[in-house]
Formats: sequence, C-alpha cells, structure tokens
Amino acid sequence: MKKLSQKVGREFRQTNFFYICKNCELNCCKEAKPPITPNRRAIIETYLETAGINIENLFEKHAYTFPKEYEDGYCVFLDRSTRKCKIHLVKPETCVSGPVTFDINLKTRKIEWFLKMEKICPLAGIIRKDKETFLNHVMSAKRELLTLVRDLDAQELSTILRIDEPETFKIGEDQLDPEVLAKLRPPSQQ
Repeated sequence: MKKLSQKVGREFRQTNFFYICKNCELNCCKEAKPPITPNRRAIIETYLETAGINIENLFEKHAYTFPKEYEDGYCVFLDRSTRKCKIHLVKPETCVSGPVTFDINLKTRKIEWFLKMEKICPLAGIIRKDKETFLNHVMSAKRELLTLVRDLDAQELSTILRIDEPETFKIGEDQLDPEVLAKLRPPSQQ
C-alpha cells in the first residue's frame, strides 16, 4: 500500500506541478543556470541520444557546468511550444527540487533547507496548502539536492553556495555529511 501511495503522490505532483509551472509567468527556466554534475550530464546525454536528440553544444562550463541558454536567457531544454522541459524525466536536481533550495552552514555543520516565497514561485504556495504533498516534495527535494551536493567538486559547490537566493525562508536543517564538510573546509580547519 505504501508503494501505491508513493506512486500516486509522485503522479499527483508531476501532473499538478506541471500545470502550475506551465501557466506560471515568472520563468524559472530563464537565466537559472542549474548545476550539472558529470553523472547527471551523462544521464541527460544518454536520455537525449535515446530520444534521437543531438547532444552537441548543450552545456556550458564557467565555474560549474550548466545547460546553455538561448539568446533570450531561456534554458535550451525548455520546449517553447509546450512550456515543458525536454528532459523532464532526468532534469537537473535543482529543477526537480524547486521551490526547495539549500545552503550549507559550516559553523553548525548543517545543510539548511529553504522554500521560496509564493510571490516568486506559485508552486511553493500550492504545496504548502497540503501537508502530505509538502512533506513528500521536501523529502524528494532533499534527496535530489543531497545527490547534487555530494557529486559537485569543492570549487563548483562553493560557487553554487555563493549564489544569493532572496525571498526564501528556512524550513529545516540536517546534519551535513562529513565528506561534504571535508570537501568544503580548508585543510587547516579539518
């Protein structure tokens, strides 16, 4: 029964979240630059190859790797006609987890979880109205973001952590994985 309710929960989230996101005018697929780890890139490229989509020149790397953007700033994976993500089933962890985001507090050795305010993400307001949906999404978001945090190298993760995420509020915190902590601390502080 639990597996069935989890499946129904995921299907509910996928269907309803897409409807909300498709009709949103705030454009989180514009100038977002979600981080892509080597593992996620391989998964995306395999998915695209299987779908017969050319995988060349889809990613950029500056301080970290992210999907390229069109001239107007929209992600190359956004299908403009349907407003759906072309790689929805394998999209970046930060895209899956939205509107949940994170920060790492080295002093407390914790990963802190934040939710975007409804005024910048209507989905945040919708999921907060139903406790079960909210808890399921936060659990899923944590799993995705912890994978990202573990898979990024120290420089990439440090760069991501410097990106300001205004208009969020803290919804919890968890103990930080010692390996991630070691990756972020200078050798003199370990």
